Amino acid sequence: MGVRENLQQVQERINAAAARAGRDPAQIKIIAVTKQVQVPEIKEVVDAGIVDLGENRVREMTGKMTELPPEVRWHMIGHLQTNKVKYIMGRVELIHSLDRWNLAEEIDRRAGKLGVKMPVLVQVNTSGEKSKFGLSSGELPDFLAALADLPNVAVKGLMTIAPYVDNPEEVRPFFRELRLLAQKFNLKHLSMGMTNDFEVAVEEGADMLRLGTVLFGSRIY
Repeated sequence: MGVRENLQQVQERINAAAARAGRDPAQIKIIAVTKQVQVPEIKEVVDAGIVDLGENRVREMTGKMTELPPEVRWHMIGHLQTNKVKYIMGRVELIHSLDRWNLAEEIDRRAGKLGVKMPVLVQVNTSGEKSKFGLSSGELPDFLAALADLPNVAVKGLMTIAPYVDNPEEVRPFFRELRLLAQKFNLKHLSMGMTNDFEVAVEEGADMLRLGTVLFGSRIY
């Protein structure tokens, strides 16, 4: 199947998951993950109505920016190095992966130079996996309190990456924990759910889904 057909099936699955949770599917945004996807394929998903695109690497993102329509909204979803912040500041809709203080300071500094307030999500490692970036749930309160003193950083919500498992039900507690944290700190957005587990994420409150393989097919990373 092509990208458009894949998208239609994904939307049907999102609608069903939203219905199970009593949610409005219109409030759930698909972010198409375009890592190692060629521009013609990306244009297919944009033509089908998905204009929010997520990239893991700054170089790949900036290389594609000039080749895609201006209505595209770019999301930085991968681990962000401080020395790469300058290349995306003012060019991305949202940084999903704020996970440490020196990165927050650099975002604040660069945003201040441009006179913008940069929207970010704080990455939380709800599963506790050592291989994943992100703050622990226990570190989050002090981190959010400190971020409040940075005038050019706007915290919009939280992000997490669940473990890859055969049974998506196993990751439900990690998504639920993120939702409860967002509620506790009155944060609006939850970026969680990928190809393997996005229906569970929808049921647990995700409003941003980072979807790659289910839209574009498997890629060799």
